[in-house]
Amino acid sequence: MQENLKDIDLQSFLKYKTLYYDKIDFSIVKNSWECLKTYIDLPYVIHIVGTNGKGSTGRFLAHYLHKKNFNVVHYSSPHIINFNERIWLNGNDVSNEVLENAHKFVQEILDIKLLEKLTYFEYTTLLALFISSKCDYIILEAGLGGEFDATNVVTNNLSLITTIDLDHQSFLGNSVEEIARTKMRACDNHMIIGYQIHNSVKDVAFKVKEEIKKEFNKEISVNTLDSFEKYTLKTNFAKYLLKNLHLVIACLEYLKIDIDTNLFNDVKLKGRCEKIASNITIDVGHNPLAARALKEHFEDKKITLIYNSYKDKDYKEVLRVLKPIIDEVIIIEIDDKRIVDKLNLLEICKSYNIMASFNLELKNDKEYLVFGSFLVVDKFLGFLGVDEK
Repeated sequence: MQENLKDIDLQSFLKYKTLYYDKIDFSIVKNSWECLKTYIDLPYVIHIVGTNGKGSTGRFLAHYLHKKNFNVVHYSSPHIINFNERIWLNGNDVSNEVLENAHKFVQEILDIKLLEKLTYFEYTTLLALFISSKCDYIILEAGLGGEFDATNVVTNNLSLITTIDLDHQSFLGNSVEEIARTKMRACDNHMIIGYQIHNSVKDVAFKVKEEIKKEFNKEISVNTLDSFEKYTLKTNFAKYLLKNLHLVIACLEYLKIDIDTNLFNDVKLKGRCEKIASNITIDVGHNPLAARALKEHFEDKKITLIYNSYKDKDYKEVLRVLKPIIDEVIIIEIDDKRIVDKLNLLEICKSYNIMASFNLELKNDKEYLVFGSFLVVDKFLGFLGVDEK
């Protein structure tokens, strides 16, 4: 890395940062936070962990708190188009000016060795924590983990657990129970368990409660949502998003904040079953759990799936789940070493008797679903001309 690392702007600095890693070293971000924490007046921390639904849950909550005149930061990842999407401050994506000020501050405080070793996600997490100083709330969405995720470098006041399923097994565990344990061990005080498709997740929560008591002599409390019909929600959101919304309502009740469901009606959820044209829906989901939710959303409709996938995702299962609603698949070509071989995808489509091609040509009489990852949605929006960085 170049010698004048402390003299470059944020965009240039991030080009040197590692986006993906094979092994998590929590000590780097932990040591960095130890250097920074005396300069930051940290607000009430709400940590969101789970497999799917973290982004929408966080945005529902942040939006509502902002509407109730609280100062709030929502930290999420990754972004679709602009880096600024990762840090939402009081109703808007953070400005370049605020980001640069945070970047300069962190550069001044941290030793050059820490600056070099911090990953892209870790460094961005520290920026979000700085920006949240003196706010009322910060909502931290975990990356792929829980206990050793960069977002768990601070003590959280409240943990929200979204739906947990198999994903990122190489990092988190080979069963739903192992993954749930890894995620839930991030809890420091109280956790609320949202909608789950596996009953064992709730059992794991109480086992983790006992583990933490035994290991750290610390009491945490656990609430589970057993009903999702307490409030009538008149919204245009997809059905699966309403389950996340009920978790948010449970959180607001725990915080003793009055509930007015009308305040959710104008929430903007980028890339979460988002209708960007009369016949085009984009969704940044990337696993079988997300596929099942979208299958339920489209029900008996037939869609043209614009798709691609990372190599480490269960793309074969995704296509199997979506097959009943697929008219055809258009494989969107992406030049990235993490993406699966397009011919492999083509063969899987053929094995399922799904018509597939690489011809990205949109027709007015077709219903399109763009799905597979943030990268897929980003590439498609670039195809449409929405590509400003």
